[in-house]
Amino acid sequence: MKIVIAGRPNTGKSTLFNGLTGTRDALVHDRPGVTRDTLVGTVLNRDYEITDTAGLENAKSGIAHDSTDMAIGAIAMADAILFVVDGRVGITGEDMDWARIVHRKTKSPVLLLVNKSESKNRLAAIEEFYKLGFGAPVLVSAEHKRGFDEIYEFMDKIAGETTQKTPENAAPERIKIAILGQPNVGKSTFVNRVLGEKRQIVQDAPGITRDTVKIPTTFYGRDIVLMDTAGLRRKAGVTDDVETLSALKSLDAIDKADVVILMVDATRNIENQALSIAGRVYDAGKILCVALNKWDLVEPEIRDDKLLKLKHQFTNSFHQIIKPLILAVSAETGTGVQNMFRRIYEQWDLSSATVPTSLLNRIVEKLVESRQPPMSRLKRPMKIKFARQVGRHPMRIAINVGGASDIPESYTRYLRRGIATELKWEHLPIIIEYDKAENPFDKQ
Repeated sequence: MKIVIAGRPNTGKSTLFNGLTGTRDALVHDRPGVTRDTLVGTVLNRDYEITDTAGLENAKSGIAHDSTDMAIGAIAMADAILFVVDGRVGITGEDMDWARIVHRKTKSPVLLLVNKSESKNRLAAIEEFYKLGFGAPVLVSAEHKRGFDEIYEFMDKIAGETTQKTPENAAPERIKIAILGQPNVGKSTFVNRVLGEKRQIVQDAPGITRDTVKIPTTFYGRDIVLMDTAGLRRKAGVTDDVETLSALKSLDAIDKADVVILMVDATRNIENQALSIAGRVYDAGKILCVALNKWDLVEPEIRDDKLLKLKHQFTNSFHQIIKPLILAVSAETGTGVQNMFRRIYEQWDLSSATVPTSLLNRIVEKLVESRQPPMSRLKRPMKIKFARQVGRHPMRIAINVGGASDIPESYTRYLRRGIATELKWEHLPIIIEYDKAENPFDKQ
């Protein structure tokens, strides 16, 4: 079931979305018009899809027009509408205008929510809200999560039955793919290309996307969730607090993602900020793919040299990754997009594998024979006795160490590179942990 939250700007729709989904996915700020794209989530403990829309505005062009147009489209496709008004302000002319549009665009049931109703003294006369034609209003406080029981009852009634999520009816696991990069490198265009429709606002100006927008879809045979993020500028260029919040949400998307596509402009050199983001992605144990976007704008006769130069620049600057996955694409034309996802899915499948312990130990023994671990700071010999895989997504290897355990990072990188090369994991993050636990096979 698809539920849409609608209303004019600054009535608390994003706060309501966060409360109903149990997340902080929607960016919340006192400034009106912060939400621009449509945000999709799942109602907490229920298998209902819920969409947060931009505030409905009377605009003939620009971002506000595009945002409103997408919001109206979402309303027309919804199974149910949560129409939100501000209880402190009361009914406005905009509320009346948009109520008429909702009546005209959909026959789906509408629940009228009078938000910011925590104080009876500041609440407008309740009778006036009946003018909107949606029946009896429900007093709620999205910030304090009051009145939510009536919202849940409305949802469950529309659905026809209570659909508490259980393992039997839970949605299948999807690969979560975050799209990161500086402003105006083509992230939203890329998302629209994958979706095959205009879901994200695209304009030739930085800072259009503000929220991290999660969009479930199926592409190239796999169920995925695309996470379009706000553009990341250098700190010196950020002076607006909304942009600061957007940037924090973009970086937070790294932790929530399984795969990160770092998009850069192929017509320019890779900047230090992109390398810093790549380092953060790798340290978080996520699969990284660097997308050289706008490849169609690079002159054909210099493409080979350009690709080699960019790969060389990236590889030399970021040594943690054995062999960075760097692919040329054009979000505008679609060139290389399917190939990119094919390569990403290959890496995901590799990172899902379980390596036989015997094979892993043979590889580690060979590496140790070729290069003995150094003496510890206490001048004790360090003996690597046993290795085993203890985790996937990311690949996690536990190595039993006899004697001291303060193995330097340089030797850890040596082991990581050696294991990755032998197992064809060159594009995957590998985490190596050391412990002093006894070899479990010694007691058998």
